[in-house]
Amino acid sequence: MSVQLDTGIGLLTIFVLAVFVGFEVVSKVSTILHTPLMSGANAIHGVVLVGAILITGTVTSPVEIALGLIAIVLGTVNMVGGFVVTDRMLGMFAARRGERGPAREPREGTDR
Repeated sequence: MSVQLDTGIGLLTIFVLAVFVGFEVVSKVSTILHTPLMSGANAIHGVVLVGAILITGTVTSPVEIALGLIAIVLGTVNMVGGFVVTDRMLGMFAARRGERGPAREPREGTDR
């Protein structure tokens, strides 16, 4: 039995399998590796965004242009959001390193 890739069922089968494999792979990654993996994912999103821009530039139908612009906007939001989250995570690591340094002044209301 072979799956025809040009049919809707074949494409849906590949999509569902990709979702399951992606979920299993990502759920098995340790917490310490999430920041480097997000940086790699952001790079891939950048390549996808460039591809969406190039493809949208070659279309002629108004529907294709609208879909391309929607894809570009959503891809941009996804990429920028990934960089913001990565920056926040790296900031959390930097704050931890700062706590190991010289002693800080105690805040008001604390017993230190």
